[in-house]
Amino acid sequence: MFKILVVDDDQGMREFLEIMLSREGYCVDTASDAGKALGICRKEKYDLVITDLKMPKMDGIRFLKEIKDLSPETVVIMITAYASGETAVNAMKEGAYDYIEKDFAIDDLKRIVRNALAGKEINRDDAIFLKEIGEAVRFGSMIGSSREMLKVYTTIKKVADTPANVLILGESGTGKELVAKAIHENSARQKLPFVVINCGGIPENLLESELFGYIKGAFTGAYSDKAGLFEVAHGGTIFLDEIAELPPLLQVKLLRVVQEKTFRRIGGADDIRVDVRIISATNQNLADTVKSGSFREDLYYRLNVIPLQLPPLRERKEDIPVLTKHFIEKYSREFGKEIKTISAYALELLMQYPFPGNIRELENIIERSIALETSNIILPENLILSEGLEQDQGKEIPDLPDAGLNLNEELVKFEKRFIEKALAKTEGSKTRAAELLRISYDSLHYRCEKLGIHP
Repeated sequence: MFKILVVDDDQGMREFLEIMLSREGYCVDTASDAGKALGICRKEKYDLVITDLKMPKMDGIRFLKEIKDLSPETVVIMITAYASGETAVNAMKEGAYDYIEKDFAIDDLKRIVRNALAGKEINRDDAIFLKEIGEAVRFGSMIGSSREMLKVYTTIKKVADTPANVLILGESGTGKELVAKAIHENSARQKLPFVVINCGGIPENLLESELFGYIKGAFTGAYSDKAGLFEVAHGGTIFLDEIAELPPLLQVKLLRVVQEKTFRRIGGADDIRVDVRIISATNQNLADTVKSGSFREDLYYRLNVIPLQLPPLRERKEDIPVLTKHFIEKYSREFGKEIKTISAYALELLMQYPFPGNIRELENIIERSIALETSNIILPENLILSEGLEQDQGKEIPDLPDAGLNLNEELVKFEKRFIEKALAKTEGSKTRAAELLRISYDSLHYRCEKLGIHP
């Protein structure tokens, strides 16, 4: 059970939060000021501290610094009646997880608390996952603890040490090469070569020589013998990505390798025998390509001995927080920045996004955000998602009336409509609405006053 400390000089707020959080299953203690809270924290360890920003004797920012010095792993959420974008950023720069106004919606606070504790939940469950299947939150180079990914890890464990060919199916960006590598690294072939070739990324006239090699004089430019990738992979594993793009002639030659374990170099007369485990992957429905006649049925069944379906990221959204954390750490190191986390509202935007490009797209979004961010936390304004842009590109601007129109009036109507939609979506929370609209709280407050919007 997670332990939470609530610090607020307002007795009514303390009691309200204690009751609400206790009903959510947390163990809750309270303190009326920062000094008493620090005394309690020297005796007890808390997973989360929720503190008021404005308190007598010691304000919330100084208290935050003291808490982080005393217990760096404790997550801190700031609550205040004096909201502004500047104070929010200052609190986050000092290590606060997030910031919320005192007129918060209950569901908003519950969600922020759940997100804040999500990383700790994963860490606590690591031992259980590791005991069940060896590595669950991190398996090889893959990250995720969703039920869908646990099934993938279990399948990898079962098939890794068999000689059976594996066909990995999944959308672009789901990590098919990482799965192939994990199969190899969990097999008896792990110390031998793991060779990757993209069947759709090499011109047909070059692909054959890449796969099977050639002998000197086989064609213009063949000045010496060259071993193909099947020879290079001898004893190990070859990963054929985008297998559906393999040309018909090479499908025939690949079938021979699969069936007989032999092939010939281009221009050669001698059979070369190899011991290679073949793992293939495609983002297409290979069964449909067989029906259409573009892929050989006999080769399909030879490669599809063990099918392994990878889930798209939209079907394993509970893995988004831990993947995001991993990419933040990776690109903070690469760019030499001190960015440590992402704001709760920015994370919520990621959780709502469908990720047509899957994990690869998430990585790209975080990399771009790290490059743009100037504070130590990723804020929504630097979180560039493509969904809205793609949707807008398909929309046409309404026809301009013959009599013309008042552009300023139309823009005011447009602005008002979007602000009202944002407030409706956030149940009247201006802080969250400002995050969704990617403007500061002060800017939203000013616009509401100007437009006569009263949530």
